[in-house]
Formats: sequence, structure tokens, C-alpha cells
Amino acid sequence: MSDERLDELAETARNRGLKLVRSRVRTPGKRRFGKVGLTDPGGKPVLGMDEKGPTAKPEEVEQYLRNLGAKDWGASLGVAVMPRKKKTARPEREPANDAEEEPRRREAEREPEPEPEPAPAPKPKIREAKPGDSKVLAKLIKYLGHEIDEKGVRKNLSRLAKAGETPLVATLDKQVVGLVGLHRMVAVHRPAPVGRINVLVVAEEAQDRGIGRILVEAAEQWCRKAGCKILEVTSNDRRTAAHAFYRHLGYERTSMRFMKAL
Repeated sequence: MSDERLDELAETARNRGLKLVRSRVRTPGKRRFGKVGLTDPGGKPVLGMDEKGPTAKPEEVEQYLRNLGAKDWGASLGVAVMPRKKKTARPEREPANDAEEEPRRREAEREPEPEPEPAPAPKPKIREAKPGDSKVLAKLIKYLGHEIDEKGVRKNLSRLAKAGETPLVATLDKQVVGLVGLHRMVAVHRPAPVGRINVLVVAEEAQDRGIGRILVEAAEQWCRKAGCKILEVTSNDRRTAAHAFYRHLGYERTSMRFMKAL
């Protein structure tokens, strides 16, 4: 260990009210070369000392000092805390500096407090859309590229409620962050009603949290209760990411959709 590290070790020992004793042997290979030990302020051996001098390795002393508790080290050794002796060769330090240094030492020796665990993320909930959701739903629908205002959404919700096809919304902390539109259709060529998801959207800030999947699962459950045996999904050609999402959930492309304005 270098002289600089030994000086630091001596300083640490003084901070514990102890004294670091270095071996006087200067010849490498000799028995006590590089050995150190610890004594109390009165010269009583504490660690790595015998009648002839130091016997411990610097690493052993360093480990001992590191493990020495900041609060109860004096009691465990049976020694009193002694103030450091002033050296005449050094100028006397200002009392204010000593008063400031001691709290810093205690702060450095104190074990860090564990960081608080982060609060669990809120879980999304599914419910039927309400007229009071119209303003938020209008923004979500515009995110898909469909122009409609709050009044139009409120009017459509009223019509869908009468038809028993009220859309479902996803909420986080009571805030609406997703929407799925539902439709039950009876077709002459189908033996059972066909369910359809005609709109699905999740707010941008709430994406990548599984909310889209939860909405689709809720739509599937709604369609089963309505007696549907097939569930269709309408998705714009340009939304390739949405196509991959539906395929991931087990949906297959079976046809092409054509539209004409009337």
C-alpha cells in the first residue's frame, strides 16, 4: 500500500479515536516490513499489535475500520473517545471548521436510507361510455382522422344507447384514455349474428400499456353475450401498425372493404 493510502488510513483511524502504528522495518522481505497496527490514544493495542510492534496487513486494518460502527465503536472497544492531539508543527485550526467537519463525518458514516418504492401504476378499467365523455371522445376520434365535434359524439352516444350498442371506454385514474365501438349485425347469409369493432383508439400518452388489447378483449366478451359467432374489425389501409396488432391478437384478413359516399 502506498504512503498516500497509509496516510488516508491513519486519518480514518484518528476519526475513530484510534492511532495507526506503522512498522519501522524498511527492508523488503523482512518479517514486519509493511505491517501496521492499531492502538487506542493511550497506546493500548487494539488490532494487529504485539510486544515487538505491528503485525497486521494494511488491508486488514482498513477492513476493521470500515466495519467499525460509527455509533457504538467506543463501547465495543471499551475505550473512551479521545480528542485528537494537536501537533505543534501545524497551525491551530479554527474552531468553526471543527464544528463543521464533525457533522460531515457523521453524515458520511451514516448508512444511506433506502429509496422509497415507486407507486404502482394505475390499472385500466373498462366501462360504458357516458354523455359526459363526449369532449374527450371527440378528441380521440379526431386522432384517427375522423372530424366530429363534442355535440356530434353526444348525439351518437344517445342513438347507440337506444340500440343497445353503447361503446366501451378505458380509464386510468378515472380519465378516459381509450375507446372501442361495437356493433351487432344480422346477415342473411350467416347462421348467427356477426359482431364488429368499428372503431378502436387509445390516447397517445397511454399507449404501450396493453390498453388496446384490454379493449379488444372487452369487445369480444360483449359480442359473445350478444350471441355473435364471428367478430370483424374495420381498420384503415394506411394503419399498418394496427393491422399487425390485430394479427397478434389472432385476427386474420379475410376480405377487402369498399366504400362510396352517398
